[in-house]
Amino acid sequence: MKVGLVDDRMIDLDKLFGIVSAIPGVEILFSTQSAEEAYEHIKREEIDVLIADIEMPCLSGYELADIIHSHALNIAVIFVTASSGYAVHAFELNVHDYIMKPFPKERLVKSIERLMEKTKSSEMTGRLYIKQKTDIHIIQKKDIVFIERSGRSTTIFTKSGPIKTYQTLNELEGELRERDFIRSHRSFIINIHYVTNFSLYAKNSYMVNFEGIKEQAMITKDKVDFLQEYYF
Repeated sequence: MKVGLVDDRMIDLDKLFGIVSAIPGVEILFSTQSAEEAYEHIKREEIDVLIADIEMPCLSGYELADIIHSHALNIAVIFVTASSGYAVHAFELNVHDYIMKPFPKERLVKSIERLMEKTKSSEMTGRLYIKQKTDIHIIQKKDIVFIERSGRSTTIFTKSGPIKTYQTLNELEGELRERDFIRSHRSFIINIHYVTNFSLYAKNSYMVNFEGIKEQAMITKDKVDFLQEYYF
């Protein structure tokens, strides 16, 4: 598990580093007193967890977590803070944990171990079972670009090619509860991480273009507005 640390107080940052570096299976990719510097690391490197203080000069830990949330980045956040005033807002950002300073070593260790167990479980459920008449395909959810319902069949467009199934969009939507997937149109589910642009198609709809494939999906204007407000 790859971790980033940020706290503007050096004494607290050293404490975080000492605790986290001793946990088996954890690698610290960066440790900084600046949330701005942490943000630059996040843009360049893939981390699994950000452990951050909240109240810091310039960019705060809360604002950094908000960037992670609004861009749908797959990074868990653990707040370690002396302030209790952000607890409700942290819940809205779906942070993994909210730890109050001062805290015993075991409190943070247990939080990270719980996250590691949760990550292992999500890896096991990160596959989709696609039923056909005589076969069952097992595909990684992260490889799904978009899904289209046409007539009585459904086509799942993946990075390696299309797969057809008789399962309905409603059935598949129930299996794709991750933040990455949205029902963009009554006939389409899209993975927002592959979207490159929207092209106006009609008054209240757009064509969706994706990275790596030529096929297109559709999205309603309401859903575009929703994406702009909550994702981008």
